[in-house]
Amino acid sequence: MLSGIGDPVELAAHGIPVVLARPGVGANLQDHLAVRLLYRVHNTRTLNDQSHSVIGRLRMGLEYAFLRRGPLTIPPALVNAFVKSDPAKETPDLQFVLYPLTYDNTGDPPHQFPAFTAGVCLLHPESRGAVKLRAADAKVAPKITLNFLATQNDRATAVTGVKMLRRVCQADAMQKFAPSEFSPGPALTTDAQIADGIGRTGATIFHPVGTCKMGAGSDAVVDDRLRVIGIDGLRVVDASIMPTIISGNTNAAAIMIAEKGSDMIRGRG
Repeated sequence: MLSGIGDPVELAAHGIPVVLARPGVGANLQDHLAVRLLYRVHNTRTLNDQSHSVIGRLRMGLEYAFLRRGPLTIPPALVNAFVKSDPAKETPDLQFVLYPLTYDNTGDPPHQFPAFTAGVCLLHPESRGAVKLRAADAKVAPKITLNFLATQNDRATAVTGVKMLRRVCQADAMQKFAPSEFSPGPALTTDAQIADGIGRTGATIFHPVGTCKMGAGSDAVVDDRLRVIGIDGLRVVDASIMPTIISGNTNAAAIMIAEKGSDMIRGRG
């Protein structure tokens, strides 16, 4: 086994012999923090309404089954925008996403009134987390510490993103729908209050990367051909090899890594 966080003592405590100690294994965990603003709306329908109606669910199913169109054919986020938290920045560091439904927590049913989610995620987080073992049994889930908002800059950027998103949702073009924020709530107005609300409601956007960093330094786990440094015949081919998280959704990049990795394994690249 490779040692988690470069700590052979920790693995020994679980009765796991250490073949190679690489300090970067399990470290450098990065993810895009998702900050969700939930807005109730009027004079329109959203997926909240359709999903709570038997007729609505039946219509969605039939539409997909026979016409291959409708809500079951769309991605979760229908609107995306990449923006700068500060005009002086060279590239966007925030991503805005809009979902035509709302829910309290991932996995919960949608609310029973028309509403939408306006989300903002940090594209260039400075915060770093880690993955560690809980037990020697591979069936036991590891301890994952995302460590969101660990730096002042991440907190400040997230607060700026919330303020910008609020301005968008209160724009004149939106007023016919009378959007009203109900989470984290319009009462949170100061930077400290907004940061506290982000800390309570922010969550992963499911873009974890970085725990088997590609590179040449002492904290690298794989080389530029995705071979584990120090062990012959072993590669890591997934998003964990990214040294730094990319500026957007990770799906296409993960597919690219897999395609390039397969070429390397087959001696074609």
